[in-house]
Amino acid sequence: MSTAPSPEVSQHYLGGIALRLLAMLSLSLMFVLVKRIDAAGIQIVESLFWRQAIVLPMLVGWALTRGGLAIYRTHRIGTHARRAMMGLTGMALNFGGMIFLPMAEATTINLSVPIFAVIFAALFLGEPTGWQRWSAVLVGFLGVLLVLNPTTLIAQGFTGHHGLGTLIALGGAVMTALITIQVRDLARTESPMTIVFWFSLISMLPLGLALPFVMTAHGAGEWALLIGLGLLGAVVQLSLTGALRLAPVAVVTPMDYSSLLWSIACGWFFFGTLPAETTWVGAPLIVASGLFIAWREHRLHIERMKDITA
Repeated sequence: MSTAPSPEVSQHYLGGIALRLLAMLSLSLMFVLVKRIDAAGIQIVESLFWRQAIVLPMLVGWALTRGGLAIYRTHRIGTHARRAMMGLTGMALNFGGMIFLPMAEATTINLSVPIFAVIFAALFLGEPTGWQRWSAVLVGFLGVLLVLNPTTLIAQGFTGHHGLGTLIALGGAVMTALITIQVRDLARTESPMTIVFWFSLISMLPLGLALPFVMTAHGAGEWALLIGLGLLGAVVQLSLTGALRLAPVAVVTPMDYSSLLWSIACGWFFFGTLPAETTWVGAPLIVASGLFIAWREHRLHIERMKDITA
């Protein structure tokens, strides 16, 4: 006799989905502040500093409610340091892409991360990649090309804000995909909160050293923007981690594509911009490619678990 799924399990799944959606909304609002902060003349290094500085005390507080900082103990500090430097570079590129491009366009380029991650996993981890995932990668790349509109960019010589912003955003997507591979390796021995803690702590070192050279006096409005940036960054980080604690990756990952809807809405509401025609065509291909890759990863995971338990 079959039994109905328990309400508790369903609630966990819904909770995970809700937290992932909250993370994507908060991420879009955070990028609104990134653009506002840049318009106020504040250097990107200072934005990055406050983005990390406000998250760190929250991670410390969370640890103190669970027995102390010992929960973040690690034997892989070198790997954490490499991940932190890669993460800081990726964050700077993603901030830069948002500053130079309309929000929807920069977000669409960033959604190509799973496509690059498949390629890097095959190259660096030797993961077997069948024709189905390679086909999804090709479809995704077609979408990326449509969004980038390379013929126009080449004709313009990658000059101006749009050309430079496109290169920066694409670099951010590539770096984020590399970080995904690094985090996948760290996750074999480290908890998600431990990975986030060491990233925040280590990245504060170079940012703290650079801050005195770029920081300027701020008014109340500018401080509000910087504090808001840090708070939203904390909501993003904790919501992403919390979502994975409540529901499987395959359930919550598709919610990441809601960031495109949020970015279109925020771009229109706050800046009066809408996506270019090529973005409307290319974005569905990128989203479809990413969703198929996520679904295929889920199916392969199920098959591997069946082999282990057989």
